[in-house]
Amino acid sequence: MPAIEVRPLQQSDHADWRRLWTAYLEFYETTVPEEVYRTTWERLFTAGEFEPKGFLALIDGKAVGLTHYIYHRSCWSIVNNCYLQDLFADPDVRGKGVGAALIEAVRREAAKIGVSKVFWVKH
Repeated sequence: MPAIEVRPLQQSDHADWRRLWTAYLEFYETTVPEEVYRTTWERLFTAGEFEPKGFLALIDGKAVGLTHYIYHRSCWSIVNNCYLQDLFADPDVRGKGVGAALIEAVRREAAKIGVSKVFWVKH
């Protein structure tokens, strides 16, 4: 199995992020306006407790997957929850652990701030 590197998104990842997120949207047979691309990218780098964040997965230096996640309040706990909003792996690397690596990266990051509940909805 190839080594998978997972790291937070960086400003220099814009082209890879856009390619992967577009492929994710196409998989679900949807699109978003250019304004949403632009605003989402800006929000991913905006400081704030409830701004979205993201990770990129790489194999041999090539971006092959991404995830976006968001912390939010809960009426069931004083600790925030984490919603894993988007999860995508290039079709040619599916079954190689990219999705699992991205989920685990979100879980580890959430745990750093005391968030133990990470959830997502599968379409």
